Amino acid sequence: MTPPNPAHPPKPANKILEVRGLHARYGNTRVLHGIDLDIADGQVTALLGANGAGKTTTLRALCQLMVQTSGSITLAGQRMDGRSTEQIARAGVGHVPDGRGTFLGLSTEENLRLGTYARASRSGIPEDMERIYGYFPRLRERAAQQAGTLSGGEQQMLAIGRALMGRPRLLLLDEPSFGLAPLVVQDIFAIMRRINQEEKVSILLVEQNAKLALELADQAYLLETGCVVLSGSAAEMRRNDAVRKAYLGE
Repeated sequence: MTPPNPAHPPKPANKILEVRGLHARYGNTRVLHGIDLDIADGQVTALLGANGAGKTTTLRALCQLMVQTSGSITLAGQRMDGRSTEQIARAGVGHVPDGRGTFLGLSTEENLRLGTYARASRSGIPEDMERIYGYFPRLRERAAQQAGTLSGGEQQMLAIGRALMGRPRLLLLDEPSFGLAPLVVQDIFAIMRRINQEEKVSILLVEQNAKLALELADQAYLLETGCVVLSGSAAEMRRNDAVRKAYLGE
């Protein structure tokens, strides 16, 4: 099979996110070297790569969080580069960071309510709480419980729920399976599929488990040392010999 051309990433007809020439650095340390991404509206895109490839930095760069960037970032036709993290959140980007970012001293419900801070409208919050509890029933059971006493899987559910409380159009997920038992991971990925299909929330997924990521994703990019080296549909990536050997263990 001829591999997808990394210089010409997949170009969906309806794009929620378009990234061109994105560079990112921490101080003098350069991590991303001019990457291009096209994220389809309503689809799941996986960002694959080894540790240190620049996956987490990519998500941070899209949110202008803890990293210096250059290049263009366009969300639903509006330029996001140069805007603050809060402005990007208000524009419709939700971010579930690595480590989950849960406020351990607050209750589950208080954490969820914090997810509404960037919303332009405060209406509909009770209905949104019910919607999140519908996806994650265990969070309802633990609504008054301090977040720091939740299990790892429950904290991951809480982090996703908090991001969804902002009503994002694009959800950035960083390593949602990290440190979790396989059955919990299966549950969380099944819920993410429902959220994508039922609410049409676009998802950019960073996930070390490439097999799991490609099962959920519609399209994928492979990063190596801060550069996109391969891109295409998830099905194409699963058939690619280099991906199968290096990331799928086949």
